[in-house]
Amino acid sequence: MQSKEYIKFISEIKDSIIQSRYKAASLANREMLLLYYHTGYKLSEKIKNSNWGTGVVRNISDDLQKELPGLRGFSYRNLQKMKQFYEKYEILSNALLSVQNQDFVIMPLVTAQITDNELMPLITAQTDKENKEEQVENFVENVFLKIGFTHHITLINKCKDIKERIFYFQKTIENQWSVTILEHHITSRLFQLKGKMINNFESTLPKKMHKHATDAFKSEYLLDYINLDEEDDERVLENEIMRNIKKFIMSLGNDFSFIGNQYRVIVGEEEFFIDLLFFHRTLQSLIAIELKRGKFKAEYAGKMNLYLSALDEYVKKEHENPSIGIILCKEKDDKVVEFSFRDYNKAMGVAKLKTSRKIPEKFKGLLPDTDELKKIL
Repeated sequence: MQSKEYIKFISEIKDSIIQSRYKAASLANREMLLLYYHTGYKLSEKIKNSNWGTGVVRNISDDLQKELPGLRGFSYRNLQKMKQFYEKYEILSNALLSVQNQDFVIMPLVTAQITDNELMPLITAQTDKENKEEQVENFVENVFLKIGFTHHITLINKCKDIKERIFYFQKTIENQWSVTILEHHITSRLFQLKGKMINNFESTLPKKMHKHATDAFKSEYLLDYINLDEEDDERVLENEIMRNIKKFIMSLGNDFSFIGNQYRVIVGEEEFFIDLLFFHRTLQSLIAIELKRGKFKAEYAGKMNLYLSALDEYVKKEHENPSIGIILCKEKDDKVVEFSFRDYNKAMGVAKLKTSRKIPEKFKGLLPDTDELKKIL
């Protein structure tokens, strides 16, 4: 039998290995970004200042493959992305670009070059430092170089607004998002919808929870991995969510832990069943979710209030915060929601739920519509 001392020793070695691997991956990513940025700079400047033309990029890729057989990451498409990467963030060139004995080092930025740039106010907002050069260097080291190259290219192509891009920079770093997860949150418009859900949190939750609770939810949730017919009811929707529970949790956010569906609570001599029950780790609250296929109705608030009272009375642990209820529905009238919540003392919110996939215009006509498919099948 292994001693506690031995188990502790193994745990310490394991933690050291994991930390070392993380640091190595982080350093490798940093060096790769600097290399790709430098390559993009060389390509952009050469094409701009010579008569080579943009077509030369394909030749450069082919010749690099000949010079370095088996070279990966320098295909024609990737070289184009490196050029795009540099040109989109050319304003950071003094901080990112300097060649000394072929080593890339972070150099002080010429602040005057970026004072009027849209990036500068956002960079300075990331730190408390007063010196602008220090602020930019801090941003480059602790934000910009922490994002993978594919993440950067995805954000350049999908987020034209720099505020939105920096928002996703921070979220990617905080939550260690893969490119797939990042793309999902961009598609589901997290930046635009986060913290916009109609709720009564201010009047029902402890003050310390207001901002965290508001930020934890969106005004709309896109479940584009679920296909439903118009006649399908809430139970069908719930079953589809259960079949895709990992994706649903990803739609909600990283801090949500799934407890169960059709969660049973007993009040008096009656049984009630909550569609979906989660626990939010940051809020330290139970989260009850009710699914509605139609438009929000005022009576939904009364039922949710009962569920939350039951959870707080019979399920909530002593150290946990008050439970929160979210009603997901197809449509809502904001004023009706506001009035429905007004005199309740339990924390509730209403968000829209989208499940349908719209076929892009360019693909319409190439595939049969739903009714035709049903006939064929």
